[in-house]
Amino acid sequence: MKLSIFGTGYVGLVTGTCFAEMGNDVLCIDVDAAKVARLEAGEVPIYEPGLEDMVRTNAARSQLRFSTDIEAGVAHGDIIFIAVGTPADEDGSADLQYVLSVAASIGTHMDTEKIIIDKSTVPVGTGDQVTAAVAGTLAERGADIPFHVVSNPEFLKEGAAIADFMKPDRIVIGASSAFAAEVVEQLYAPFNRNRDKIVHMDVRSAELTKYAANVMLATRISLMNELANLADRLGADIEAVRRGIGMDPRIGFHFIYAGTGYGGSCFPKDVKALIHTADEIGYDAHIVRGVEHVNEAQKRVLFDKLSNHFAHALEGRTFAMWGLAFKPNTDDMREAPSRTLIELLTAAGARVRAYDPEAGAEAERLYADNPLFEACANRAAALDGADGLLVVTEWNEFRSPDFGAIKAALKQPVIFDGRNLYNPAMLREQGFAYYAIGRGGDPAR
Repeated sequence: MKLSIFGTGYVGLVTGTCFAEMGNDVLCIDVDAAKVARLEAGEVPIYEPGLEDMVRTNAARSQLRFSTDIEAGVAHGDIIFIAVGTPADEDGSADLQYVLSVAASIGTHMDTEKIIIDKSTVPVGTGDQVTAAVAGTLAERGADIPFHVVSNPEFLKEGAAIADFMKPDRIVIGASSAFAAEVVEQLYAPFNRNRDKIVHMDVRSAELTKYAANVMLATRISLMNELANLADRLGADIEAVRRGIGMDPRIGFHFIYAGTGYGGSCFPKDVKALIHTADEIGYDAHIVRGVEHVNEAQKRVLFDKLSNHFAHALEGRTFAMWGLAFKPNTDDMREAPSRTLIELLTAAGARVRAYDPEAGAEAERLYADNPLFEACANRAAALDGADGLLVVTEWNEFRSPDFGAIKAALKQPVIFDGRNLYNPAMLREQGFAYYAIGRGGDPAR
């Protein structure tokens, strides 16, 4: 099929590349000429395992192309995906200006029947707005050309997006047109061979499904963090509790790891957007509001433990930080807990020397004007002469370090573990003061 993808951000680029991999003729459109030039040269501007090789392979065989030509993009695709950003406004609502701008452009340039797919995460009712934008522009032209709007939300995990797209656990198709629903189902047929993963529904239900999924997962994280904070105060170990509840098949082990809070481009934005949607219709979403409140507070828990350990005398001290990205296998620092910690530490006059396998360049960009922050090339460089170590992202290379080398490098043997990676008893035997999340009090027993 001939597909046009508007937006070459995380969702758009992964979507276009994976469809090209299955033999479709894909043209990706972006208004950022510099980004398009990089993509045409085979350079992927985001870190996602396996993506760059797949982009280069499909570009080489002309299945995947990139352009800034909006008119050409509309003309090319029988199916047009809208995969542009929907950043959060100050009030928490999703900013739909880019989505609606693409919709208006489609109405301006289309001259044949089109299926228009909302791939961006958008509030309930956006499909109606896209329909109105296209129809309004066609009316201004005096053109009577059929089109169909479909909601097809993405469920991609950063760091595993290729696998998630190629082997999805479900494919949601929200459509009011039986014709459009059938065509989109055919498009996804190569991804739907082992068993039927397609769920058909109306457009509004599909839009809400995306928000519901992310808010459900964010709720599990915030609830586990709340339980961890209780465990700290009650002398219980949240890791034992996690195993005890996770073995219940009704609960399971997914998203029940205590830590420093969730971040990234999806959970924070989507939780805020659903709260705003509820407010607009006069409904007080108590649980969703609580999820956000707990998460914001959780991002500073590790700082509070550190500040208490040093009797709130942080000025002039230096701290090593392992991990900057909001999760492993990405360079994404949007809403990352590391940013809250860096800002709190440097505001208190402390220096931060941080290492992350992928996010160092992004951190240097974010903190170019902060003289108290330094991005280091490796773990050892961050540790050398620091007053303590903070572990913020659970990259594999942080899981089994040389604790003897850590102890020798630090001014004093203290670790603040925001991901509960280490064994408290073992570290205590080695002479460390070990602070974790919900491990039964500080230092962890």
